[in-house]
Amino acid sequence: MLPRLLSILALCCATLSTVPIAHANPTTVGDFYSPPDPLPAARPGDLVRTEPAAVAVPLPARTTRIMYRSTDPAGDAVAVTGIVFDPTTAWQGPGERPLVSFAVGTHGQGDQCAPSRQFGQLVHYVPPLDVMAEYEITAVGELVARGAAVVVTDYQGLGTPGTHTFLNAAAEAHAVIDAARAAQRLPGSTIPADGPVLFWGYSQGGHAAGAAAERVGDYAPELDLRGSYVGAVPGDLMTLAAYADGTGLSGAFGYMLNSMRAVYPETVAVLDAELNEQGKAMLADTAGQCGAETVLRYGFQRTENWTTSKRPLFPDVIAADPRTLRALDDQRLGDRRPTAPVLLLTGDADDIVPASAVRDLAARWCAQGATVQLLDLRDIPPVLPGTIIGHAVNSVAFQATTAIPWIDDRAADLPAPSTC
Repeated sequence: MLPRLLSILALCCATLSTVPIAHANPTTVGDFYSPPDPLPAARPGDLVRTEPAAVAVPLPARTTRIMYRSTDPAGDAVAVTGIVFDPTTAWQGPGERPLVSFAVGTHGQGDQCAPSRQFGQLVHYVPPLDVMAEYEITAVGELVARGAAVVVTDYQGLGTPGTHTFLNAAAEAHAVIDAARAAQRLPGSTIPADGPVLFWGYSQGGHAAGAAAERVGDYAPELDLRGSYVGAVPGDLMTLAAYADGTGLSGAFGYMLNSMRAVYPETVAVLDAELNEQGKAMLADTAGQCGAETVLRYGFQRTENWTTSKRPLFPDVIAADPRTLRALDDQRLGDRRPTAPVLLLTGDADDIVPASAVRDLAARWCAQGATVQLLDLRDIPPVLPGTIIGHAVNSVAFQATTAIPWIDDRAADLPAPSTC
């Protein structure tokens, strides 16, 4: 769930002395990230405000920070921020320039972790442990270098007021879909207003891209979605949590529970009764942290250490109450059919997102008639299970060699392969 953790930490160490480091948020509360109240009447995906954005690593693109209107899990309007990369080079493929709506992997739950902030800093650091490196710069840079436009959503509540709705399927899907709408409506860009759209995501981003792929047909039927790259998707959160308990991911369960409490207020009393003081402190701390700090402070802990009953949170505590069980079950993917081709990536080396759950999702989508190519990496052995290394290796190894060529072919409207 925290893809390329070692890359994050290595990048931090390698660049702390050479890259300007922000010791506070580059934009203060009440500035760009504070939405107007009330939001102006508009459609989902309409722009609320924009401003030029600087990027720490030079890319061949004009970059614009955006705030756009989206829809929260309750169906109400909400402001979401993000960043658009409008290439200054020609698209290398046939047809119109495609737009990739890019869903990042886990960044954290603190506002300082928002991707649209991080791209301008590269490394954020406030002593002693509040550290974050924008590891998605590599994938975004590869796409932009090919002439594809990219929009990166901050997700709901990351950067903007409110709790980041971590791994909430409706919130993530709407943020990804409405980011595409917003980028297509950006005045003065080279992004076609009705051109081809693709979704991209790995880990948390895989959950967001998968949820968007399932919901776009109903939520935004006007989009010309050509395909979705859905890597290491945690399509079943109960399976994910039970598998990853005690690993480097453990602290990210705080993000999940904070999101649950915000979207499903009926779960607050359940969790308050079950969590001990250590568990409650973990929730409070992680609500303001980025991923690296969460791993350093709460990684490799067992969730039974956070409960009064000494039972694991997953599945024991969460499954025991219908309110918390429903809040987790609502985020499961596979009950809706993606309307465009999907590339799924998994492998036995993944020590965070179980490969069995991704294979099951592929089967569920195939059974509904979707076009799914499952890239199942069975020949890469696990390396130091629980450290997130295996989860990271799959992403790094196959991003350039498989995901980007697949995206190129979908943008060109070539027939999509299927392993169904």
